Amino acid sequence: MTKLWGGRFQKTAEQWVDEFGASISFDQKLVLEDLQGSMAHVQMLSSCKILPQQDADLILSGLQTLQKKAENRELEYSVSNEDIHLNLEKLLIDEIGPVGGKLHTGRSRNDQVATDMHLYLKNRVTEIIELIEAFQSAIVEQAETHVETVVPGYTHLQRAQPISFGHHLMTYFWMLQRDKERMQESLKRIDVSPLGAGAMSGTSFPIDRELSAELLGFSGVYQNSLDAVSDRDFILEFLSNSSMLMMHLSRFAEEIILWSSEEFRFIELDDTFSTGSSIMPQKKNPDMAELVRGKTGRVYGNLFGLLTTLKGLPLAYNKDMQEDKEGMFDTVHTLMGSLPIFEGMIRTMNVNTASMEKAVNSDFSNATELADYLAAKGMPFREAHDVTGKLVFTCIQRGYYLKDLPLEDLQAASPLIEDDIYETLLPQTAVKRRNSLGGTGFDQVHHQLGLAKKLIG
Repeated sequence: MTKLWGGRFQKTAEQWVDEFGASISFDQKLVLEDLQGSMAHVQMLSSCKILPQQDADLILSGLQTLQKKAENRELEYSVSNEDIHLNLEKLLIDEIGPVGGKLHTGRSRNDQVATDMHLYLKNRVTEIIELIEAFQSAIVEQAETHVETVVPGYTHLQRAQPISFGHHLMTYFWMLQRDKERMQESLKRIDVSPLGAGAMSGTSFPIDRELSAELLGFSGVYQNSLDAVSDRDFILEFLSNSSMLMMHLSRFAEEIILWSSEEFRFIELDDTFSTGSSIMPQKKNPDMAELVRGKTGRVYGNLFGLLTTLKGLPLAYNKDMQEDKEGMFDTVHTLMGSLPIFEGMIRTMNVNTASMEKAVNSDFSNATELADYLAAKGMPFREAHDVTGKLVFTCIQRGYYLKDLPLEDLQAASPLIEDDIYETLLPQTAVKRRNSLGGTGFDQVHHQLGLAKKLIG
């Protein structure tokens, strides 16, 4: 089959070479964006009197026919036509005749593919932002229910201080808020049109790039034609932002996996987001959380893959840049699967408040309260820390917790201790007293929730 670009060639490539070089197996995902870009381009060509109105109308009609077929999944593509751009051009010529060959006037596949990816990412990032907000809403819903549910807080995966479970959950809200803001900020770099930059140096035709950009809904155009066709920063930024988002989901997944274990029993996931074992009937596995944790690695890989591809490329376009798409598509697919899964897991999970209460009353996470109590009565904190540490050691030897020690034993360690210490050592009291801005105190958690609700509308 003669290539659309094959005029200067005397030989045709073997089929396996064509298959190796072709991108149609994956870049067909850009079909609607490619048609959208072509429609804007032909309208601009007509407006600038580069194409006769009759030709432009016929081309536009043909593109609209292809668009309907694409939406109904009726288009058939050929590897011999390499990519989505040449496949659609060939299909257009088949549909309306040789006049379809005029569509490519004043543009190149280089600015065409860049335009497609800008359009694609603009749409997908907007959808991802909406998915993040839905997930944030699920977190707020659970956190609001469990403001006064007290749970052990951990550092080094060792029990540290009692905290509000709602406060713990809201940590992920703020991580997601930063992820959302990064995605929103990235739209400034995505929402720029490369169309009209040509292969690398612009075009001799009197085109109107601002009109093309306006027709496509872009807020501006690239000011340098070389930059327009060689820039993939906007994809790298998306992949980088996605990697941080997936890292946050992975951390949350790890905690969900721990919390749902028999050792913690803090939560139980809904059956919808769990699986069983083929051999052990009792098992209820947090497989969806594990999958999200595992898929984080592939998103990281997509980022590093594209960084490596781009690092040694001279200007402007090189065939290497065909490798920019599969990782982008895969990352979009991964995010748009992971975020709804997480929203569903959090919105439907059952919180075992009895297990949390038992845990927080069976540890030494209130030790800091005793140290703070002594410091508030004038004892230097470092001395209060030492006194408390010795009392903890005494408790461990006797099989007690601090709240179980008789008052005389506490007062033997320090006469500053009075019987109000037992109220101070209660987990609920410990949490409630931590009312500094951003702290785990119940009033502060309610304050956080108020701020959060404004951010997600």
